[in-house]
Amino acid sequence: MKNMCVGIGLFFSLLGCGTDEDSLGQYNPYLINPQVNITLNLNLPQYNDLNFPGGSAIITSQGIRGIVVYRLNEDLFTAFELSDPNHIPSDCSRMTINGIEATCTCPNEDNTYNIVTGEHKTMPELYPMLGYRIDRDGNTLRITN
Repeated sequence: MKNMCVGIGLFFSLLGCGTDEDSLGQYNPYLINPQVNITLNLNLPQYNDLNFPGGSAIITSQGIRGIVVYRLNEDLFTAFELSDPNHIPSDCSRMTINGIEATCTCPNEDNTYNIVTGEHKTMPELYPMLGYRIDRDGNTLRITN
């Protein structure tokens, strides 16, 4: 009887487990989850803006349509996919950055997102921007998924 109770408890514990993507709320049927592995050296001039809070950089070599990296404060950074998360990637789905906002360039689209939180500016029920992990080691950032 004791083994059966332990087995049932283990079964329900395993049912409650999810993947990292589930816990990050990042499943999105419109976007693939591309393999991302970028190392940024903040001493390089192209990343100089990331040395100051409020600075950002766009990386076009990885992701679906590129990645925007934003520095919130002395210790925190965010990294988000630049493909609009609320429609299938297309020629116009790469978002442009203005301050802390990312805006879709497709005609008849009014999708604008906050690059600090990844949320849609006016409709938080829509899919948020696809986020990436950032690990910092001194003046080096490693962005992965």
